[in-house]
Amino acid sequence: MSRTVVRGGLVITAAEETHADVLIENGRIAALAASDSPAATGWTAGADRVLDATGRYVIPGGVDAHTHMELPFGGTAASDTFESGTRAAAWGGTTTIIDFAVQSQGAALRAGLDTWHAKADGQCAIDYAFHMIVSDVNDATLREMDGLVAEGLTSFKLFMAYPGVFYSDDGQILRAMQQAGGNGGLIMMHAENGLAIDVLVQQALARGDTDPRFHGEVRKALLEAEATHRAIRLAQVAGAPLYVVHVSAREAAAELARARAEELPVFGETCPQYLFLSTDNLAEPGFEGAKYVCSTPLRPKEHQAALWRALRRDDLQVVSTDHCPFCFAGQKELGRGDFSKIPNGLPGVENRMDLLHQAVVDGHLSRRRWIELACAAPARMFGLYPKKGTLAPGADADLVIYDPHAEQTVSAATHHMNVDYSAYEGRRLTGRVQTVLSRGEPVITDREFTGRAGHGAYTPRGTCQYLH
Repeated sequence: MSRTVVRGGLVITAAEETHADVLIENGRIAALAASDSPAATGWTAGADRVLDATGRYVIPGGVDAHTHMELPFGGTAASDTFESGTRAAAWGGTTTIIDFAVQSQGAALRAGLDTWHAKADGQCAIDYAFHMIVSDVNDATLREMDGLVAEGLTSFKLFMAYPGVFYSDDGQILRAMQQAGGNGGLIMMHAENGLAIDVLVQQALARGDTDPRFHGEVRKALLEAEATHRAIRLAQVAGAPLYVVHVSAREAAAELARARAEELPVFGETCPQYLFLSTDNLAEPGFEGAKYVCSTPLRPKEHQAALWRALRRDDLQVVSTDHCPFCFAGQKELGRGDFSKIPNGLPGVENRMDLLHQAVVDGHLSRRRWIELACAAPARMFGLYPKKGTLAPGADADLVIYDPHAEQTVSAATHHMNVDYSAYEGRRLTGRVQTVLSRGEPVITDREFTGRAGHGAYTPRGTCQYLH
């Protein structure tokens, strides 16, 4: 039996904060007890490893429910592999990612899932799971969804954007929602009116508006809000739950708030880029704005307050990254002279936990809400709780010793993501990961990587726990 004791820290979960020691046996949390209690005092005698967390937080490992490692896009592919991306995630205190397997047009869901398993198998430093991108809704696809839910792949992403690539029309969306309503799956929606956006893209290019900032201007907030509203009502007709990904516009957040006030089973996530970055970044001089091209796009700064408010009110439940990195040199540059050819995506899997801790420092969130948004809620939303997302007896020992006082400056020179720029270059943050355990095994030890590719295990999931 392997035994680790984490001593003297402030244990923070979504439910409570308590000064406690944590006993880990065979990769799971065995017990928690007050640091000065007789029970805790006796734990260290037979321990293989004792970690001192005095003056630190002890928190669950982060669950990033939206990443795209090795995603093909626009003639290139995301620059992080499962090996490099999960290593970077660990550096940032994330111990589980849920990535997206992609169905190719005309192919079976299973073929796409097999492809992604082949990419990830034996490569990951932390645990991982998959959602399924459904790009071709038909009778065979719908039947396949039932089988995937039964074996622990319980969420399916559809796109109202990207006509000709991932786009599904309202009829296809309704059919998929009806299927999920029957099999317990959760539909995830990229909510933007892609057909209308494509018209605006062509009009902008015809005017000679080719710079990166026009990416944000054509993908209008009203077209995100309209699609969000439409997705909500289609889900209501289907009698199915809905999870809207990467909400960036205050008008879209308002649609979710309205649906939740009607007590509909509707959920949403936002991402750090929408909370900390804005159209000011897209408008940076030269071609620098290309670094910040993602969809949904960055919005004007005044949208940020509405997103923070939605997070505090639980109108948005999850903060994920939509980590989809493309190097500036040779990848983002594909769109010089035509913003529509800039690969869409930002790096961020390493920065999420620290940026959200900065939000605690800045007064946007409480400590417990930080853990709720980054750990517990994504684990509950996607059927991983309480195995992941909390520190409780029986849970996987995915644990982070976090120094809330350490100061850092974010930079591409020091990050571990396989990308040549940082979206947060030069930003000063308070708080930093010190040590990370994945199922009890040290992955980061006092700011050194001590993990390995292949430690991370594929993790089947249950259904959304907010619906039970």
